[in-house]
Amino acid sequence: MFEKFLSKDVTTLRSSEIRDLLKLTEGKKVISLAGGLPDPKTFPAEEIRKIVDVVLSEKSDRALQYSTTSGISEFRKELVNLSRYRGITGINENNTFVTVGSQEALFMIFNLLVDPGDTVIVEMPTYLAALNILRARKPNFIGVHLTEKGPDLDELEKKVKESVNNGRKPKLMYVIPTAQNPGGTTMSLDDRKRLIEIAEKYDFLLVEDDAYGFLVFDGEAPPPLIALDKSGRVIYTSTFSKILAPGLRLGWVVAHEEFIREMELYKQNIDLHTPTLTQMIAMEAIRRGVIQNQLPLIRSLYKEKRDVMLNAIERYFPKEAKWSKPVGGMFVFAWLPEKIDTVKMLEESMKRGVAYVPGSSFYYDYSGRNTMRLNFSYPSKEELEEGIKILGQTISDFLK
Repeated sequence: MFEKFLSKDVTTLRSSEIRDLLKLTEGKKVISLAGGLPDPKTFPAEEIRKIVDVVLSEKSDRALQYSTTSGISEFRKELVNLSRYRGITGINENNTFVTVGSQEALFMIFNLLVDPGDTVIVEMPTYLAALNILRARKPNFIGVHLTEKGPDLDELEKKVKESVNNGRKPKLMYVIPTAQNPGGTTMSLDDRKRLIEIAEKYDFLLVEDDAYGFLVFDGEAPPPLIALDKSGRVIYTSTFSKILAPGLRLGWVVAHEEFIREMELYKQNIDLHTPTLTQMIAMEAIRRGVIQNQLPLIRSLYKEKRDVMLNAIERYFPKEAKWSKPVGGMFVFAWLPEKIDTVKMLEESMKRGVAYVPGSSFYYDYSGRNTMRLNFSYPSKEELEEGIKILGQTISDFLK
């Protein structure tokens, strides 16, 4: 009935393949390697309960009231403090902006910056929710393939140069430098510096998604791009979903004050402000060191689970397959022999009791039909072992 009343923009909206898979697996005996869910063991539930008690008993007049659009000023000051753990200095609360998860941050950023026909650069593969937001803006895409070290910067420079020569100067690049979702890659410090140099040379913005920057468990996490940026061209996003609890729906942006002001105007027209109560919970969690104390536990647990998955893949996947070896985050990305279509294989895999996300969703042009994303953060170690064993057999049967 409503189809004839819908706006043209609705036709560009795509359902999230991951959310669809979560619905399909809910309540069924399926080992899901599909979602990006944190392990509930990492939720500091008791500490959050104590914080909620204090906030509601001592600060309910503020916690349950409307708040400022950019976020509670004391909370933004705590975000400045938290940012120092990622090497981000020289900022203040006027550079920070609170959002309903980093998903809202990306929605706002891309809607503020990208007009139909603009040229934007993305990694291949990259985070599919960001791609779906960008697709709705109808840009021209430049895709840059991932190597084991992150985006291929030689390919990037070559394609940007060609695009500029053809009168299509890129406006921005969306990039996940640390524990890339889905690719699992982490850029070196030298590559980060070179990426900023390329952006300076060709004058485009860098939208940095640092959702997993706090979750590097092999060695030290390299500094984010914004910590190396001297001209204010990096717009940085991060989230509490992976380091506190996704149910709070809290993210934040760090950027030049000029851009923060534009975000404030835009958010006033979307949802007025991010919920006050969840901001105050997260603020207290930073002040009490809850997040800082929780990080070693999260890193240790995810490292163990990653190792279980990688060891199982080594044993059960065919020798023709390749896969990432992430130093952090939640995902392994696998490249299977070209003859396998992971979209077609998914139905059989789910019949056998294992779900994954076909990799083509993570490519702007829906290529990568032989790839898949595998999540190790949520399933138990036993489920990871069993799930990869079943998946390996399914792949082998499809190869025959």
